[in-house]
Amino acid sequence: MERIFHRKSYLLLIAFFSLPLAAGLTLAAPSQNFSGATPLEWSQRLADSEMARQTNAPKWDYTMGLFTLSLLKLNQEMPDARLVKFSDEKVGSLISSNGFVQGYKRSEYQLDALNPGKTALALFEAVTNHDARYLHACDELVSQLDDQPRTFDGGFWHKQRYTNQMWLDGIYMAAPFYAAMGRYFIRPNKAYEEVAKQIRLADEHTYDAKTGLNYHGWDAAKIQPWANPVTGCSSNFWARADGWYAMALVDVLDFFPTNHPARVQIILTLQKLSQGILKFQDAKTGLWWQIMDQDDRKGNYLEATASAMFVYALAKGVNHGYLGRDYVPAIVKGYDGIVRNLIQADGDGKWSLTQCCQVAGLGGSPSNGKMRDGSFDYYVGEPVVKNDLKGIGPFILAGIEVQALTRTNIR
Repeated sequence: MERIFHRKSYLLLIAFFSLPLAAGLTLAAPSQNFSGATPLEWSQRLADSEMARQTNAPKWDYTMGLFTLSLLKLNQEMPDARLVKFSDEKVGSLISSNGFVQGYKRSEYQLDALNPGKTALALFEAVTNHDARYLHACDELVSQLDDQPRTFDGGFWHKQRYTNQMWLDGIYMAAPFYAAMGRYFIRPNKAYEEVAKQIRLADEHTYDAKTGLNYHGWDAAKIQPWANPVTGCSSNFWARADGWYAMALVDVLDFFPTNHPARVQIILTLQKLSQGILKFQDAKTGLWWQIMDQDDRKGNYLEATASAMFVYALAKGVNHGYLGRDYVPAIVKGYDGIVRNLIQADGDGKWSLTQCCQVAGLGGSPSNGKMRDGSFDYYVGEPVVKNDLKGIGPFILAGIEVQALTRTNIR
C-alpha cells in the first residue's frame, strides 16, 4: 500500500465522534432526569474519577486507547487541558521523536494494537499542532495491515496466533483507524474498499437473521473447539462483541466519502444490527444482558460495557441521520438505566461504573485456566469488575451523543 504525508497542507480534520451544535439550536431538558446531572456532566464525572484512578505507568493498550480517545472527544465539548494532558501522557509519551511506538510488536499482528493509533491521530490532527511524530507512528501502525494474515476470502485474522479467525472486536480496533488514515494515502479508495470489505465479511459470516445479532467470532477453517463445525461461528451472542461492532460501524462512517458506493451498505448493516440490539433491550431497566438473548437465565447479568456501547452507537446513529428518531426513547431509557443502576458514588466526588465484564475471548490459553469455549457458562463466569476502561470510555462517548439528542430546533 502506498501512503504519503501531506506535510504542506495539514488541516484540522473532522475528529472522531464530534457533532457540533448547529446555529439556531439550543439545549433542551432531557426527557429523563438522569439523576440530577446532564449527560455531559456525567461524562465529566466519570472522566475525572477514572483519571484519578489511573496511576500506573503508560502502556500501549487498546483499552487505554479507547479511554483517552473519549477524553479528547469530551475536550471538544467541554474544553479542559487536563483531558489533553492525560491523553498525551498515556499514549503520546510512548511515541518517540521518530514515531517509534514503545510496546508495539508488529510481528504479533494484533488488531487490538492499532486502537491507540486513534488517539495518536487525534493528538496529531487537533491538539499538537501537527507534531509529525504522531503521524509517523500512525503510518507505522496502519502499515501492519499491508501484510496482516487473512482468511481464505480476505478477512483479517484477529491476531497472528488466532489462525483463520475473525472477531467482531477486531472490526472496531482496525476499521475506523484504517478509514481515517485513508486520507493520508496516495490512493485513499484502497483503504475505504478494504474497510468496507472487512465489514461485509464480518456481516456475511457472523450475522444471525433470527435474532438480528452477530456472533462473537468466526473460524474460517471450522476447526476451533468453540466453532460450529458447519458455520464456523461461535455459539453465543456476547453483548460486548456486538457493542464493538456497532461502534465500529458508526465510527467508520465519519471518514467514508459521502459518494462512496459502500457507504450505503455500511449504513444498512448498522440499521440491521440496531434493530437486533433494540429487540433485546431489557424492558425494565433499559440495559442489555451479558448474553443478549438469554435475559434472566441463571448466571446472566445486565452488563455495563455493552450497554454503554449500544447507547453510544445508537445515539450517534440518530444524531448523524443513519437511524430514525424513533430510536430516541430506547436510547434515553438505556442511558438512564446505566446512570440509575450501574453508576455508584464512591465519596469525595468520585464515581464508579459497576457490573463490567472484565474480559472474554475465544480459544487461546487464558491465565485463569478456564476454557474459552464460547459457551454461556464461560461468558457469565468471567470476572465482573468496576471501572473497566471498556465501559468508562463508551460511557463518556455516550454522554456526548445523548447530550446531542436533547438539542431542539427553536427557529
